Amino acid sequence: MMVGLTGVPGTGKTTVAGILRDRGVPVLFINDTIEPYILGDDPDRETVIIDEDRWAAEFEPFDGVVEGHLAHLLPCDRVVILRCNPIEIRERLMARGYTVEKAEENALAEALDSVLIEALESFQSEVIYEYETTDTDSSNVAAFVMDVQNGNALPAHGICDWSDYLMNQMP
Repeated sequence: MMVGLTGVPGTGKTTVAGILRDRGVPVLFINDTIEPYILGDDPDRETVIIDEDRWAAEFEPFDGVVEGHLAHLLPCDRVVILRCNPIEIRERLMARGYTVEKAEENALAEALDSVLIEALESFQSEVIYEYETTDTDSSNVAAFVMDVQNGNALPAHGICDWSDYLMNQMP
């Protein structure tokens, strides 16, 4: 059973994946798999460009949790999308040293449901599980992911509405 643990940067994926690993769940961090697929840099967006199609096609199925903001592009059995208030995402990313532009890009991606939309383009809604992490202890999120993996959670999506954030961003 391959469970994708995804969401925009700053939602808590890596923290939750570390807790899962400590609890004995096999975890694969996507950043450890993409190097052969890097096509170059995108300095304007402060990121690397990868051949996502080739990477996903050549990805070896993994029995456990696959963590990363691109996990929903892989052939997962179930997908957990971590969600977080865009204002909190911006603050978390700024604290990590992201530029204002990059932090705002990720906050906007969260507000626009970008990961959810991409997941819904590839998966049936019955295998998509959203979890709002803004004020939630990471150990509770990890327990939820384990419930998803074990078939003890109900699929849910469309649980977050960040339209107020979007309205406040308009000039």
